[in-house]
Amino acid sequence: MTNHDKANLLTLQGVHTHIGAYHILHGVDLTVPRGQLTMLLGRNGAGKTTTLRTIMGLWHASQGTVHFNGQDITASNTPDIAGLSIAYVPENMGIFADLTVKENMLLAARQAKRASQMDETRLNWIFELFPAVKKFWNHPAGKLSGGQKQMLAVARAIVEPRELLIVDEPSKGLAPAIINNMIDAFAQLKATGTTLLLVEQNINFAKRLGDHVAVMDNGRVVHAGSMQALANDEALQQSLLGLAL
Repeated sequence: MTNHDKANLLTLQGVHTHIGAYHILHGVDLTVPRGQLTMLLGRNGAGKTTTLRTIMGLWHASQGTVHFNGQDITASNTPDIAGLSIAYVPENMGIFADLTVKENMLLAARQAKRASQMDETRLNWIFELFPAVKKFWNHPAGKLSGGQKQMLAVARAIVEPRELLIVDEPSKGLAPAIINNMIDAFAQLKATGTTLLLVEQNINFAKRLGDHVAVMDNGRVVHAGSMQALANDEALQQSLLGLAL
C-alpha cells in the first residue's frame, strides 16, 4: 500500500460518469482522508449524488479510477463494494416501509440471523444515539416520521462496524433538534475511527462537523481543503457556493 493509500481511505482520479446519453461527471478527483469527516458540497445538480452512486458501483465510471483501501473498485459490483466495509445511506434512505424497525436493522446485520444474535453492546450504543430506533423497535418503519426514518437509515448502516460511511444529505428536511442529534451521532462515529463522507446542503451542519471539504460544480471538484479554512473565508464561499457560511 502506498503512502497515499495509507493517508486516504478513498480516492477518485479523473472519474467520468455517463447516465444514458448524459455526461454527468467530468473528471472528478476526490480524496477522503482516513479517520476524518469529509463534506462534499455544491449547488444542486453539481454531481454530488452521482459521485456517491459511482463510488458504490450503482453507476459505473466510464473513465478514471476509484480506489478504496488501496484496492481498485472501479468496475466492482455494488454488493462486492458493500462487502469491503462500506455503508451507504442514499438520499431516499432506502427504508423497507412494510418491515418493522427491528426487521430493517436485522437485514443490515449480516452476521445475525435473529435479533438476539445482533451485537447487544453496539445495539445499545445505537439506541443511545437514536432513541427513536429503540422506541419504535416493533413498529412498521413506514409509520415513522421523516426524521425518525433518517435515524433508522443511519442506524441500519452502522449496525455493524464499517470503515467508511457514506451519507447523502443526512440533515435534509430535519428539525433542528434532530439535526443536533445527527451531528452528535456522526461525531461519536468519527471518534471510533470510522471515516465519513457526507453530501450536505446545510452549511452550518457542514461547518460543525467537517474536517475536510470538497466542493463540486458542473461535474468536477473545483475546491478541496480544510473545512475550517472554507468556513473562515467568505470570499471563497461566495465564489464557490454563492453563499456565506
